Amino acid sequence: MSAASGSVRPFLLTLVVIACACSGSFLVPLAAHHASSRGAKPDASASQAAFQQVYTVLMSPRCANCHPAGDAPLQGDDGHAHLQNVKRGPDGHGVTAMRCDTCHQDRNLPGVNMPPGNPKWSLPAPEHKMVFVGRAAGPLCRQLKDLKQNGGRSLEQLYEHVSHDDLVGWGWNPGDGRTLPPLSREETSRQMRIWIDGGAACPE
Repeated sequence: MSAASGSVRPFLLTLVVIACACSGSFLVPLAAHHASSRGAKPDASASQAAFQQVYTVLMSPRCANCHPAGDAPLQGDDGHAHLQNVKRGPDGHGVTAMRCDTCHQDRNLPGVNMPPGNPKWSLPAPEHKMVFVGRAAGPLCRQLKDLKQNGGRSLEQLYEHVSHDDLVGWGWNPGDGRTLPPLSREETSRQMRIWIDGGAACPE
């Protein structure tokens, strides 16, 4: 072996060592980044803040009027008891001659404050009342997650209910003379997604 070739081999070995060291310095943090992303903890603070946004919608008249503490639906932006002594009934659709669909058709009737409508117009059934009226944010949040109170809905089913259920959607199309919830349906769904993905954390 010549002196020149003997000096080249240590030089090449040094280059290999440097290359391995450098590549490792990039690959290890990258792998650690992916691992940390997969194991990232839910953001409870963001989740709680998102629920507070959703809460403003749930407490608006368009939602709260159909989730009363008693068995009479509420009316108007002031949430007064429904006229004509209307009651929830055993299935949430009213009682005897005062069934909901006696006045509430499958769509809103034209005119200011005329009877609103939807094919599924009703209150929640008595075994799952899902009371909103009078609930603070924390208790309402915990109630929404309680399978015994929410009709057995998972968090994803709650999200679908808020985002796509036709009767819930009426809240953003309530007819003339009624105020809309403070957030659009799209923004409400987005905040609901943040709440769920953050661990469905409830305000204190």
